[in-house]
Order: sequence, then C-alpha cells, then structure tokens
Amino acid sequence: MDIQTITIGGGGFSMEPQNLLLEEYILNSARSARPRVCFVPTASGDSETYIEAFYTSFTQLGAVPSHLQLFRLTIRDIRAFLLQQDVIYVGGGNTFNMLLIWKERGIDAILRQAAENGTLLCGLSAGSICWFQSGVTDSLAAEQLLPMQCLGWLPGSNCPHYDSEAGRRPTYHELIAKGSLPSGYAAEDGVGLHFTGTQLAHIVSSRTGARAYHVQLIGSQVIETELTPRYLGEDPEESGG
Repeated sequence: MDIQTITIGGGGFSMEPQNLLLEEYILNSARSARPRVCFVPTASGDSETYIEAFYTSFTQLGAVPSHLQLFRLTIRDIRAFLLQQDVIYVGGGNTFNMLLIWKERGIDAILRQAAENGTLLCGLSAGSICWFQSGVTDSLAAEQLLPMQCLGWLPGSNCPHYDSEAGRRPTYHELIAKGSLPSGYAAEDGVGLHFTGTQLAHIVSSRTGARAYHVQLIGSQVIETELTPRYLGEDPEESGG
C-alpha cells in the first residue's frame, strides 16, 4: 500500500478557522467516512491553544478528533493509539526539537508503521518539512533560515511559507544553488501537496491565486517552475461573483 502524505505550506485551521477547505480535503482523502484524526502538536511544545483550535475545527467537520501530547503524557500505549488513527496531523513549530523528541520516543518508527498500514500523514510548516529528505527551517538558530535533514520519506527538499515570509524564497534558492539542499518543492500558505508514495499526485489550495513551485538545480542555475493548484472552493466566476 502506497503511503499517503499531504504537506501544507502554511495557514490551516489555526490561522484561518473560517476557511477549512484543506482540512475538508484531508478528511475526504482518508480511508474512513468519519475519520479518526490525531493531532500531534510536538513542534509547538504541545500548545493548549493550538490543541483547542484543532478540536474546534475537526469536530465541526465531523471527524473523530484526538491528540497526542509528548511533553505531558496522557496516552499509556502510544503505538496502539497511533495505529488506530485514520489521519495523523502534525502541527507547526520547531522542527528540530520535534524530530529529536520523536526519535527518542520512537514516534517516527510508529508513524512509519501507521502510514504503511493506511493512515494518512499530513501537516503544515514543521509538519510539512519533516516528511522530506530535508528542508528550510528557522528552528536551528535565532533569526536564521538553515538547511536541515529530516525523515526522508519523501525525496528532495521542502520549503513552506514561500509567500508569507520574505526570506524563504531567496534562501531556498541559495541553499539549492550551493548544494546544501537538493531540488524540491516550495508551497505558499494555503497550498497542499498530496503525495502517493513518493510521487506528487495532486496540488490543492484553500486560497485563490496561491501557488506551489518545483525548484531545481539544472547545471549551475536554479530553475523555479510554477505549479498551479486546484482551488478547493467555489470558483468566483462560476458563482457570478
């Protein structure tokens, strides 16, 4: 069974609680009509506000929400708990700290097993970068964007927040040009990249005009190819707006 992964450049339920188009897409891509969705907020230090926003949004969408805290454990058998989920949604925050904690607790191995059993993996920002071979992160040093090795389940590199943080695009180009990062995918806020196995199968968006990009080093030149997502909302032209 091919692993299903949806990586989101930014935005999402915590920033746009009135725009849950990407969350709806995630639920519609799950194996169950009423998916069990587990939120993993490790990267935010298990932020209570973030967790509350998750429950509000996913309850509204008719899912069966739950969460896994690792700073204050409330789940006795983490493996059994994660393996019963239809969707695992990884929140944003500090990618470096998150992956360290996952490795020490064996969460990465459990997530891999869940994915191989049919659980859909998804997330934004840190929850997007983490699945790739590497990515651009601000979690390694203060006020610096640096390359970081990640789980490597998706090939190449990833850069979220491509439109909302001014330094992301030039830094991503520079790191690819220097060979510090391999070629990969960048996503603006509101854009989801849906991978089947290691292949990009669908590009979707909750915002009109938002874009994704394939950024490659060809010879000595960085080439950025724009990728147009399928907008998940109602087309304003079709609605007469």
